[in-house]
Amino acid sequence: MMKIKTVTAIYAILIGASIIGMWTMLYVTGSIPEFNTEPIRIGMHIIAEITTGIILIFGAYGLLNNKKWGYNIYLISMGMLIYTLIVSPGYYAEKGNYFFVGMFAIILFFTIMFVVTSLIKNGEFKLNKSIKSKKKFIK
Repeated sequence: MMKIKTVTAIYAILIGASIIGMWTMLYVTGSIPEFNTEPIRIGMHIIAEITTGIILIFGAYGLLNNKKWGYNIYLISMGMLIYTLIVSPGYYAEKGNYFFVGMFAIILFFTIMFVVTSLIKNGEFKLNKSIKSKKKFIK
């Protein structure tokens, strides 16, 4: 059975890669009409979301590799994701596309669930003393 830390890290990697992949696909296919009407706003929005995706992956890497900073970066990235999941559905709601609003709501639910779990079980997420001791001994 996989540890919750591993499941959470895999989730962060999948969501981070999905965000980056989605914006890359939309850009390559020319499917971002806002570049013509409001290029600065959409450009900044895309930068924020790509940054969220990168930091999600970076934080997950830190968790999976027991880096001291991994847990903190993971929490920051999940906070960034929660913000994105609250703000982004408005675009789809205004267009009447409630499928995507629902999808964002489901992802938001799981994201909050993972954050709460990681806070409750933070001992499993943080680098524990036995791993630190082994690393000192190996050096």
